[in-house]
This record gives sequence, structure tokens and C-alpha cells, in this order.
Amino acid sequence: MVSHAQWKLARDRKIAQGIAEDPEVAKLREEISMSWDLGQAVYDRRTELGISQTELAQRAGMTQPQISKLELGGTMPTLPLLARLARAMEASLSVELDGDTSVVAFRARTTAA
Repeated sequence: MVSHAQWKLARDRKIAQGIAEDPEVAKLREEISMSWDLGQAVYDRRTELGISQTELAQRAGMTQPQISKLELGGTMPTLPLLARLARAMEASLSVELDGDTSVVAFRARTTAA
């Protein structure tokens, strides 16, 4: 199995050699990157809360394997599922898409004083 880092290094080597990437491969790479970023954001918030995948799954009405797959970047959830996850993690979800870059973050909700 090729790790994410090895995959990126192979792509960088091809670019350095002047080998153009197929547009379909570039599109797929972008989708994978977004899934990876989302999974990392879920993992970061869950560990910040100090809860297990099982507990998050129970809170969000999901299964532990679904949470695991999401955290590993293996799926792109729907907006309603993202809303459930945000509620389950007592957070708001921020997604910024700008050209080739994306930033995904779950931020703790602030309570009004």
C-alpha cells in the first residue's frame, strides 16, 4: 500500500521531470485531498473533546466503522450528515474553498454570556 506521503512525492517527481498530470487524475487527487482534510478535521475535533470513535458515532447516529472511514478520508458525507457531526461534536463547521485549496475545521461553539 502506498502512503499519502509517497503518493505526493511521486507526483512531485513527475512534475519536476516535466510530465503533465492527466486532468482526470488531477480532479480525483483534489477530491481525495478534500476528503482527507475533512477526515483530519473530524479526528482533530474528536480528540480535542477526548471522545472515542464509538462515542462520536453514538452521538451522531452513526456506526464506529463509518466514523473510522470518514476520519481516514474514505468518504465524502452529505451536508445533513455534516450538520449531525457538528452537533455531535458541539462545534460549528467551517469549509473554505479557494481554487485548488480547501480548509475544513470544526470549531467549538461559543456560548453567549
